Amino acid sequence: MEGINCGMNSNSKRREDYRQARRSLNLHRNHAWAAPAAALTGNPISRICGIVAVMCVCFGLAWAAHLYFALHSAIDGENGNSATSVRIANKQPISMLILGVDQGIEGRHDRGNSDTLILATANPGKNKATMTSIPRDTLANILGDPGDRYNMFRVNSAYGVGGSKASMKTVSALLGVPIYYYVEVNMKALKSLVDAVGGVTVKVPFDFTYDWCDFHKGKQRLNGRHAVAYVRMRHDDPHGDYGRQMRQRQVIEAVVHKAISVDSIANYRNLVKIFTKYVKTNLTFNDMLALALNYRGCSDNIASGYIQGHDAWINGSSIQVASTAALQKASDHIRTNLDLDQKTLDNDETRLNKLNEQNNNIKWKDPNAFTNYQIYRSAVSSEADNNQNTSDNSYGQ
Repeated sequence: MEGINCGMNSNSKRREDYRQARRSLNLHRNHAWAAPAAALTGNPISRICGIVAVMCVCFGLAWAAHLYFALHSAIDGENGNSATSVRIANKQPISMLILGVDQGIEGRHDRGNSDTLILATANPGKNKATMTSIPRDTLANILGDPGDRYNMFRVNSAYGVGGSKASMKTVSALLGVPIYYYVEVNMKALKSLVDAVGGVTVKVPFDFTYDWCDFHKGKQRLNGRHAVAYVRMRHDDPHGDYGRQMRQRQVIEAVVHKAISVDSIANYRNLVKIFTKYVKTNLTFNDMLALALNYRGCSDNIASGYIQGHDAWINGSSIQVASTAALQKASDHIRTNLDLDQKTLDNDETRLNKLNEQNNNIKWKDPNAFTNYQIYRSAVSSEADNNQNTSDNSYGQ
């Protein structure tokens, strides 16, 4: 019994010592976690508003995540390639070939041709972009066809020969500039794209009617159907195909501006669906995200232009032949915005021009169509030769 009593007294003493030590440390309850009951009895309306605000933030984050992954899946597809290219990640100047493909238009069911060719550049350091239209009938050596060593014909036929890759090679050699990316848009998508961004506003250069659509000089808002008619009309334009190219650039610029604006986000489902079905590109989702964040300043300073050609009849075909001066001017303009040194063009097209000037007395100021312009095969190099002669050209790098 004595042992038991001694133990109890010892335990009681230890508990009392512990309580005294705790009081001496002045320990209190953590009020941050154990709030007084009075704090929980505030205005019920305020509490409800707070809960609603939290729920809105959660729903907003969930919606943004859904948008992100939907776009990611639509653009990168099954290949799983989502990395940002080195050039875009380093915010370097880029070049991109925009191809408007006519597959499925006017009853066509083959691969089709690229009736719209626009070489665009963007330089984030200068906050400047360029858009250079290339007439679809421009004479060029069509590269990318291993079955034909010499193939001088309309530049838009390159797409029918070898798709976007052949178009990039052909235009790159024509102008002596590197082309890193391409965006291929089926023209059937234009109507849906314009409608998805809520329509676009353009400055109509003159009054005309096409495909039952009326256009009046001055600013006019276009829906998808009107936009298609606006960019397809050619024969009634006093500037012919050059006037149509100008209208194409107008609509493309307007769609780009609307697509990156806040008010088009609500229609992202339609944009994703259209993009998946009608647009092909070697840009990844992360590339596009980086472009939107780091290159968007370029969209406010776009210098538009085109390559002037001369009408010609070559072997019974109507062709546009670009003078060496016109090609050099376009090359200088593009290379300058890519931060590249200008270089004198020496390619198949310029060599043919020189031979025709010497042998056939071609005069570029002659208003009449050339009927004696000839293709000298000795002046036309193979695809392998062109690849060696354009060392600074790149494709999708």
